[in-house]
Amino acid sequence: MGLFGGKKKAKGKPRREPRLLDDGKATAKTSAKPKRTLRRRFFGWITRMVWALILWGSVATAAAMGFVWFTLARQDLFRIPEREPGILILANDGSEIAEQGTFFGDAVAIAELPPYVPQAIIAIEDRRFHSHYGIDPIGLTRAMVHNAMAGRMREGGSTLTQQLAKNLFLSHERTFARKAQEAVFAIWLERKFSKDEILQLYMNRVYFGGGADGIDKASRSFYGKSAYELSLMEAATLAGVLKAPTTYNPAKRPEESLSRAKLVLDAMVREDFITEEEAKEAIASPTKAKPKGDLPATQYAVDWISGQLPLYVKGNTDSLIIETTIDPTMQASAEKSLRKRLSESGKKLNISQGAVLTMDRNGAVKAFVGGRNYQKSQFNRATAAKRQPGSAFKAFVYLAAMENGYRPDSVEMDEPVTFGNWSPENHKRKYLGAVSLQQAYAMSLNSVAAKLAFAVSPKAVTQVAKRLGIGSPLGQDVSIALGTSEVTLMELTAAYAPFSNGGMSVEPYVVQRILSRNGKVLYERLGDGLAQVVGEQELYHMNSMMRAVVTSGTATKARFANMDMGGKTGTSQDYRDAWFIGYTPYFTTGVWMGNDDNTPTKNVTGGTLPAQVWRDVMEPAHRDLKARLLPGSVTGDDVVVAEAETTLEDKTDTEPAAEEKPRKKKKRGLLALIFGDEDEEPTQQIDGLY
Repeated sequence: MGLFGGKKKAKGKPRREPRLLDDGKATAKTSAKPKRTLRRRFFGWITRMVWALILWGSVATAAAMGFVWFTLARQDLFRIPEREPGILILANDGSEIAEQGTFFGDAVAIAELPPYVPQAIIAIEDRRFHSHYGIDPIGLTRAMVHNAMAGRMREGGSTLTQQLAKNLFLSHERTFARKAQEAVFAIWLERKFSKDEILQLYMNRVYFGGGADGIDKASRSFYGKSAYELSLMEAATLAGVLKAPTTYNPAKRPEESLSRAKLVLDAMVREDFITEEEAKEAIASPTKAKPKGDLPATQYAVDWISGQLPLYVKGNTDSLIIETTIDPTMQASAEKSLRKRLSESGKKLNISQGAVLTMDRNGAVKAFVGGRNYQKSQFNRATAAKRQPGSAFKAFVYLAAMENGYRPDSVEMDEPVTFGNWSPENHKRKYLGAVSLQQAYAMSLNSVAAKLAFAVSPKAVTQVAKRLGIGSPLGQDVSIALGTSEVTLMELTAAYAPFSNGGMSVEPYVVQRILSRNGKVLYERLGDGLAQVVGEQELYHMNSMMRAVVTSGTATKARFANMDMGGKTGTSQDYRDAWFIGYTPYFTTGVWMGNDDNTPTKNVTGGTLPAQVWRDVMEPAHRDLKARLLPGSVTGDDVVVAEAETTLEDKTDTEPAAEEKPRKKKKRGLLALIFGDEDEEPTQQIDGLY
């Protein structure tokens, strides 16, 4: 009906009535149209749904990202975390001993590197690095397709910026929340820094394996050079490591590393970073990475130094340069000799460990070896192991005797003796009767040492030992004379130093100066703080007896020509510990050898392996030094000591030739006093055992 009651006029074309055939059915043309309409409607609905999902997905993603961003901002996490301060430890000649932390890490400037170094990383890790904004949808989609086709996780799809975000701010767990945070941090990095700054941060922070964080540390670790000196092949190799640092470690798995490096070079060619000819030349001249061997024994000194740092520098947040007193040549000699002697004789003599310590006249440590192999055992036997010093402790007994009126030519009876329930015995239970103290000291006669300790009192002996530098608790009975109280190699060596420097006490030290990374001096050792602990006359007597130990006593294996020297051997009960502490006017070196489990060795005494190690270290160290006499002599003047013409036969502990008739003495000159007579046989040795 119309507005006024008439029929409403139809809008548009009039409805077309279907034309009927003779049988009254509709034509096929009319029935096909609804099918096409339904198909169009279905695909239209699908299209609208996809766009709706994209729209609402984008909204949800943006909301989630905004929430994550807001959460991270509230936690004040949008700032580059400071690196742990690094420590660079230098020897006394300025050479590097060790680097801890990341001292060199952020020092690499991308603008100063060869162009192919960053290009290698971009080509293999993120070829669209300069075109995306932290997240690469194309790369992510490609990774998803490849992973789906492979049926497993083969590619991550993360950009360099995302990897940097993960390294700087996040853990390595694989969760959606962590991935969302990674994306947010990546976008923030792209907003905050330029592409070169992001790449520089990445190269200085990423892990290259082998304990190396950053391109420069990796370059030094694998190739012994800075990152600025890397060749094209080396750069490609290090770039290849990033995917799997263990799998592609160039030192341990060179074949896998080479194969990966070739893929990097191919990628660089595809990106027009290098030509095919340059890639072929790089492959034709590969550089072999040096295997990272065991940590050197200097690591024992590094641990000792690190433990002392809080005493020198408090509250430090900057990287440090530590200048030490370590002498690289003496350190190398000590490490090499200890390994060599133990390798040659260790199994045969059932001895597995040792320690070596060398210091100068003022206590500056020149060589520090705390064990045979740091990689296998980090226990520091130079400072932490307390062992019985055996006869090496007799130095304090005899010094106490000298201070109580005895002289090297004083005579005592070497005979069986008993103190209460204790009866000290000589080696192999041999006794010589009347002997001078010098002879008793050189031959390490236990009965005489016990008699002296009893005569002057054990308390006097402990007071002398503590005055010279022994800090460990000491016994208060007569048995202390034979070294039954445990001490460390460090304190025993320091306690012998006064015999070499004129009777002055020393405090062992290794840190000479500490500087901040910008060169500010934070600590510097000034003065030595020495005190007189041995009198001139007593020093003269002690050095006379100490000298005899090397020239004709238990330590003839330590002797080398053209230098005055003295010392004392020590062997604890059942041959569990073997010591030799010896010195010259320049250096004092202590050597201990034994087993960590305190099991007995096979007759190893202080005059055998320890004396040989001592000579291995000391002889080359004195090669260019002016010969001098030990202090406490009559004149005290420096003299040139010519090489002794006598050749003393190296003998170990054997039975004394008690039946041999004494030879007629002849007048002895300076050389004879120091090195022994030309035709004199070395005295048979008896080393104290208890």
